[in-house]
Amino acid sequence: MPGIQSRSIHLFSYSGIDVYLNWSWFLVALYEIDLRSGAYSSISWNVLEYLGLFAIVLLHEFGHALACRQVGGTANTILLWPFGGIAYVSPPQRPGATLWSIAAGPLVNVILVPILFGLSLISTALGWQRTLPDAHTFLVTLASINLILLVFNILPVYPLDGGQILRSVLWFWMGRARSLIAAAIIGSIGVGGLILYSLATRSVWLGAISVFILLYCWKGLRSAQALSKISGAPRREGFACPVCKTGPPVGAYWVCSRCRRPFDTFASRAVCPACGTQFTQTACFECGASTPMSDWVAGAPGEEETPAGSMGLSPRVE
Repeated sequence: MPGIQSRSIHLFSYSGIDVYLNWSWFLVALYEIDLRSGAYSSISWNVLEYLGLFAIVLLHEFGHALACRQVGGTANTILLWPFGGIAYVSPPQRPGATLWSIAAGPLVNVILVPILFGLSLISTALGWQRTLPDAHTFLVTLASINLILLVFNILPVYPLDGGQILRSVLWFWMGRARSLIAAAIIGSIGVGGLILYSLATRSVWLGAISVFILLYCWKGLRSAQALSKISGAPRREGFACPVCKTGPPVGAYWVCSRCRRPFDTFASRAVCPACGTQFTQTACFECGASTPMSDWVAGAPGEEETPAGSMGLSPRVE
């Protein structure tokens, strides 16, 4: 992901997953550390507290990434930034696989709740609030931060984890497109409440997060409308995805990666009629797999990997 690499610092890689830190993280870190400078006797504890916060966020994101890989998806990048973390995951387009990939993140926080609160209770029992007040405050604060992150993330507001979990559950009964529409609408209502709360409490931070969430709700709604349109389109006979066995829609739903013009790849045999670019891979709208068009004939089995140097054709999302 060139955009992430150009604006971020590569911290490390674990199990093939690259972890990046956005440069703006340092600016917000300075502000947050200064804001809580009176909580400890030394600023070193403030720095440690902020690093602890992002350690929790990082574990949460690794939960998403590793769970996605467990169900056969791809997850190669994690980005840490001022609003938290983003795991770039692409699970198989099945409700169960998506549900586990999303739910694994909050489950990490659930596991941390008894551990961190247990440590804070032990510090209280040992009298650290008198003998080691900084260490006691650090443990109590870290336990509270983890709990707050858990509660906030499981709110049924798309695209927060809770909203995506709701969408995955609805997917079992409503289908892929309608479940996304329902989750986006519910999320928009929920984020409206967050915006009102941020105005009432004059919380600039919560207001900024709410606006960010609202933009993603709108993006999710548009994607759902595009999926719904594709789902209702007639299917081309004689072709089927070799992975999910679904027939491709008839219409200009694919977009050329070179000239950005939409076209019907099956009508032109994987050649863009506008610029003449030929594509070796064709994406399935239903399962997300990209395979050679030759493997689509009568649903013949094929490989899902894109050969090096080839151009992959992406679905069109309006």
